[in-house]
Amino acid sequence: MLQQKFSAGRLVTAALAVGIIAGAATFAEPGAAQRRNAPDSFAELADRLSPAVVNISTSQFVRREGDEDIPFEQFPPGHPFGDLFRDWLERNPEAAPVPQQTTSLGSGFVIDEDGIIVTNYHVVTGADTVSVTFTDGMVLDATLIGADEPTDIAVLRVQPSAPLSAVAFGNSDGARVGDWVMAIGNPFGLGGTVTAGIISARNRDIYSGLYDDFIQTDAAINRGNSGGPLFNMDGEVVGVNSAIISPSGGSIGIGFAIPSSTADLIVRQILEFGEARRGWLGVRVQTVTEQIADNLGLDRAEGALISSITDGGPADEAGIQRGDVVIEFDGHDIGTMRSLPRVVAQTEIGRRVQVRVWRDGRYRTFRVTLGELQPEDVAVAGDLPQFEGSSGAIDSLGFTIADITPALREQYSLRANAEGVVVINVEADAPAAENIRAGDVILEVEREIVRNVADITRAVTRAEASDLAVVLFLVERGGQASYEAVRFAD
Repeated sequence: MLQQKFSAGRLVTAALAVGIIAGAATFAEPGAAQRRNAPDSFAELADRLSPAVVNISTSQFVRREGDEDIPFEQFPPGHPFGDLFRDWLERNPEAAPVPQQTTSLGSGFVIDEDGIIVTNYHVVTGADTVSVTFTDGMVLDATLIGADEPTDIAVLRVQPSAPLSAVAFGNSDGARVGDWVMAIGNPFGLGGTVTAGIISARNRDIYSGLYDDFIQTDAAINRGNSGGPLFNMDGEVVGVNSAIISPSGGSIGIGFAIPSSTADLIVRQILEFGEARRGWLGVRVQTVTEQIADNLGLDRAEGALISSITDGGPADEAGIQRGDVVIEFDGHDIGTMRSLPRVVAQTEIGRRVQVRVWRDGRYRTFRVTLGELQPEDVAVAGDLPQFEGSSGAIDSLGFTIADITPALREQYSLRANAEGVVVINVEADAPAAENIRAGDVILEVEREIVRNVADITRAVTRAEASDLAVVLFLVERGGQASYEAVRFAD
């Protein structure tokens, strides 16, 4: 499984690792579309589109590793030693530490003849200067209008003396696996490089971020092609090339592009607001496992299970509750947990949408008015009241719990205000060993709030007496709440 989160500035080259493909620096269900035969040639398309594809060159000045601060900067103003070092450096300027310049190369494409250019966030992040080289050799300085790290999109502006060749975004939702695509890059500023292939897969999650929804292609994408366009056979941009899987850094026919449905939306928001703006539902979600689905009475493991709700957030005000499973959002089926954050983020802020959830054995529909996602909008579990400490063993599941005391709070590095019941031991071969850990704080059992050891013991006993195969716990771990399904021993 590809679980390495790639970072700007390096190319991961371990076997079958995911890598950012910057240049010199290492770094919905598809709609019906008319099937096309393989073209005799891509030459006409390449001639028409290449002038809109550019090279992105960035520079960054950094202090070399091991360089110390200039000595006189360590003394307060007027200190005699500071004046002494300053005078010495004035007579010996070659001895002063000199920042080192680093450069990187990537690609981009013009979407407006007046000078609007799209590229990858990781191509330009941290740059002190950015320059753009066109296929005719023209070089222009660029300014950053805005960028969005979660989707790896950046928008630049240049000031041309004449209108530029530009290309337009197409509809990536209409692209199908097997469709022909063409990738154009300008990695070294020497002119466009053209490769062609097909769409190998859709909706790929490469574990690079919350909103992963990549188009996979076997069109060769190499270093320096980051930020370049992926075209359909109508000459429309259906993707922005962003990442590859490679054991060596070169193309092995597994490349990934940000779909135009995502890129176009982000670019339009950056142009209008200077940043990306995302819809906000006010929930934290987790995967619905087979065990959880069994416990909740779902026919199959689908949807996004709400593990916590932000007080006063859109979902809370609409009546959605913790433990609900979101099955459909604004007409979009939520097949997996990862689908919900992406669909919500791409929905217009302030829009009133229908959300269909599974609760207590039946479907319910709520109308929610979306808010705007802010960095501080992080859902956390509510505090539990204090009570006298005790402990007890849940023999049928194989773990031991205790009311939280100051000593246990310190031992397990729990939140300063954490109250409730903490797991203090889990037997290695117990049914709970796969899901429950020592240090977990238990908040609910079978959707009922528990406040002490006795509450948990009673709730588990009732579940066992009801012939449930699986008991559902809400636990807080590392400050975040999630549901864990534990199967009773046979």
